Amino acid sequence: MGIRVSNLIKSFDKTTIVHGISFDVADGEFVTLLGPSGCGKTTTLRCIAGLERTNGGIIEIDGQVVSQPEKDIFAPPHERNLGMVFQSYAIWPHMSVAENIAFPLVARGTHGDEAKQAVIWALDIVGLTRMGDRQPSELSGGQQQRVALARAIVGKPKVLLFDEPLSNLDARLRDRTRAEISRIQKELAIPAVYVTHDQAEALSMSDRVIVMDAGHIIEEGEPRKLYRKPNKHFTAEFIGAANFLTVTYKNQHWYAPDGSALTLEESVTGTEGEERIAVLRSEHLDIQHLDGTASTAHVNALRGTIEHVQYMGPHIEYAISVGGVPMNVTHQMDFGSGTQILVTFGPADIHLLPRAS
Repeated sequence: MGIRVSNLIKSFDKTTIVHGISFDVADGEFVTLLGPSGCGKTTTLRCIAGLERTNGGIIEIDGQVVSQPEKDIFAPPHERNLGMVFQSYAIWPHMSVAENIAFPLVARGTHGDEAKQAVIWALDIVGLTRMGDRQPSELSGGQQQRVALARAIVGKPKVLLFDEPLSNLDARLRDRTRAEISRIQKELAIPAVYVTHDQAEALSMSDRVIVMDAGHIIEEGEPRKLYRKPNKHFTAEFIGAANFLTVTYKNQHWYAPDGSALTLEESVTGTEGEERIAVLRSEHLDIQHLDGTASTAHVNALRGTIEHVQYMGPHIEYAISVGGVPMNVTHQMDFGSGTQILVTFGPADIHLLPRAS
């Protein structure tokens, strides 16, 4: 039955951190709370876990109300049947790997063969089958994180919660570990809530992403839709590298700041003189010399001047001025600073934000 959060409010003293947000997490679904530091995502997770008492709203886990301050209902963490993985591994240095994983079972009064078999199962799930007798000091950072994950799942919880669990790992290990977390969550088929400010983690791991800012839900949806066709300026700006152009509707066409008429994939009409914000992802743009010919797919072409060049190895990052508006483009061809160029892109590469964005 998953998780249901209804009109959640959380305040500290007189400051409200979470402003009446609501969302559901279905059985087997992986949902990420994504947003900048201080947006309320970790506070929301701690409220679900029972580590914070809420000031309003209802939290349900597997159909059972675990928090509703209006009715003086509050189930402590150990009664919520959940597993949680923290940013810090929180592994006891004086215990073996197996003892660390068994700790939640022992705390619940589970001992003997039942606990041993559960630990063996959890070790196998996270790929540490032969490491139960090792000490934490003998493990790498990635292996320690797997121990923390095994400890979270050993009691076969109804909910998994993750509070930025990969932030202490290096980039390469982070990529491998997030794939492992996704695999394990799908194998267990239990609802998961994952908190991060890392857009790559959110896009690659989630069934659904909830974008938060200042204690509010800004937008939520499937990762591809949020990236390609966001409804809010904040979402487009926070997720991925985006360029924003103010376009104007005149004579049944949308025009860019340099006066170029734009061709869109979908017919989007407006009123005469209306302005909208066009979103263009940096990786969807191409650069060519002014005397070049745009490809059939890249029917839109904006005149611009390269103002700054940054060599990044696999690609080059260009800062370009288009009609006085700055644009960032990633490309592999070499162009010098001051070069007059065309920025080209196809109809499918431009997205207009709704008026209310």
